[in-house]
Amino acid sequence: MSSASLVKSFNLTSSLSSALSPATSRKPSCISARISTSSSSSSSSRSPPPNLIQNKPVTSVPAITRKEEMAKEYEEAIASLQKLLSEKEELRVEAAAKVEQVTAELATAEASGATKPYDAAERLKSGFIHFKKEKYDKNPALYGELAKGQWPKFMMFACSDSRVCPSHVLDMQPGEAFVVRTVANLVPPYDKVKYAGTGAAVEYAVLHLKVSYIVVIGHSACGGIKALLSIPEDGSTLGTDIIEDWIRIASPAAKKVKADHGADTPFPELCSHCEKEAVNVSIGNLLSYPFVRDGLLKKTLAIKGGYYDFINGRFELWDVGFSLNPNFSV
Repeated sequence: MSSASLVKSFNLTSSLSSALSPATSRKPSCISARISTSSSSSSSSRSPPPNLIQNKPVTSVPAITRKEEMAKEYEEAIASLQKLLSEKEELRVEAAAKVEQVTAELATAEASGATKPYDAAERLKSGFIHFKKEKYDKNPALYGELAKGQWPKFMMFACSDSRVCPSHVLDMQPGEAFVVRTVANLVPPYDKVKYAGTGAAVEYAVLHLKVSYIVVIGHSACGGIKALLSIPEDGSTLGTDIIEDWIRIASPAAKKVKADHGADTPFPELCSHCEKEAVNVSIGNLLSYPFVRDGLLKKTLAIKGGYYDFINGRFELWDVGFSLNPNFSV
C-alpha cells in the first residue's frame, strides 16, 4: 500500500470540561481524535515478521571480531602451505617452518585476547573523547547556544531498548528533542501520584519548554509487548511485578489485537500488531492530560505516532487529527 493509503483509523474521545476556562460561556464540547496509519508497503506483499523470541541482539550482518578474522586467515595460510608441501618435496622443510610460525602466532593472539577483559571505563572515556573531538569541538556555535538553554520542537516517547535510540535513528541534533524513554515506549494516563514521573516530563515539555509536537515511537521486536502478550489469562504472573504493572498500561492494545486477529495468529505476528496498537493507546492516554488537550485546542501542539522496524530498516509515521464537536441532547 502506498504512503497515502489508509491502514487503520479509530476515534478517541475525551471530555474537555477540565481544559476549558471557567469563565467561558461555551457549551460543553468533546474532542475527537482520528488516527490514520500510513505504510510504505502493501500488507499483502509484506513478508511475515521474524521470530521475536530471541536471546541475542538482532543484527543485519554477523558480528565478526578481529580474532575470528585472524583465525580464518591463518587457517587458509596453513591449508595453502600444506598443499604446496604435498606438491613439492624440496619445500617440505621451509613449509613446515611456516606452519609452525603461523600456528604460534594464532596461539599468541588467542592468549592475548583471553587476558584483556572488557574495560567499561575505557569504553566510556574513548567514547567521550571521540564526541569531544568530532562533534563538540567542531560545532562551537551549536553548543554555545545550548549553554544558554533548550528550545526543543519535539517531545519524544521511545522505548528503553538499547537498539532504538530516537536521536540516533532520526538524526536529531542536541537540543532538538526532549526525550522520555520507558519500557515499551508507553505513556500512562494522567495520574498525579501513580505515574508522577512521566506526568512531570509531559507537563514540563508542554508548559515550560512549549514543544510543538509530541511523538510516540514504537518499534519491532519489543520485549515489553512480548511480555504483555505473555501474561497468563488465569490471573497468575510472570514473576516481575513492577514490569507487569507498567506494561498493563497497554492492555487495551492487547485485547484489541487478539480480538481483531484471533487466537490462531502466530505469536510474532500478534506482537507486531500490538507494538503499533500500543502507540495508539499511549496517544489516547496523552489526551487525559489537561494541558495537552489545551494545547491541541489552541493548535499550539500536535501529536504523531511512529513505528521503527529496525529489522528491515523502515520507519512509519502517522498523524492524529483533532476536532471539536458540540454536545447536544434530544
